[in-house]
Amino acid sequence: MLLYQAPTGYRSNSDSIFLAYYTATFRPRGRLLDVGAGSGVISLLLAREFPVEVSLSEKQPEVLEYARYNFAIHGHRIEAVPGDFLEVQWDRPFDFIVSNPPFYDPRVSQSDDPRINASRYAQHLPMEGMIEKVRRILKPRGRFLFCYDAKQSDRALELLRQAGLQPERVRFVHPKIDREAKIVLVAARSQSRSMCRIDPPWVIFDEENRYRPEAQRAMEWASTHFVSAEMDPRQ
Repeated sequence: MLLYQAPTGYRSNSDSIFLAYYTATFRPRGRLLDVGAGSGVISLLLAREFPVEVSLSEKQPEVLEYARYNFAIHGHRIEAVPGDFLEVQWDRPFDFIVSNPPFYDPRVSQSDDPRINASRYAQHLPMEGMIEKVRRILKPRGRFLFCYDAKQSDRALELLRQAGLQPERVRFVHPKIDREAKIVLVAARSQSRSMCRIDPPWVIFDEENRYRPEAQRAMEWASTHFVSAEMDPRQ
């Protein structure tokens, strides 16, 4: 599957593919919202596999045009809404919400590229505001799946519970078996009484920097080829 994206600025990476693969285990259906959609890789992979009605939320209009183009060339219709997720109004709630949001701490050194900056640093979509907005637009028993900085997992889980979104499953992703986790995958649910389950760690690379079996299966499932092109995808 081809996906077009700009050759400069932030571009999708394996985190998005791993989140899509993880989300697929929940067999999404109904209305699905991709927050901070970028070029649309997460929701496009899910739309390829499941009967979902996709909406996209993306702060950068020029990036959203790539997502529109990617969905169009693969024959999928979407609702694509530019603007700040915290300010956009939605007319109906969602069954599934997925997101690979910006999560780098704003106190670290930041990129001067405005597109990279908007895609990486948490001030562009603060966690507190994102979770509260998700709570308001998620259907009862709806699911919220996202990846985040593993070092901030305690705060993310606390905010979810405060908002009434129960983290049902948590999985830490490690680059190698002897390295600390870099990201965490979280599956939360509205109006759930389930206890939180910590899934086995997901280790991506072996000692020779090759994908381990599960990561290789995720990449083969995605079967995605990214094309970098400085273009107006509306043409």
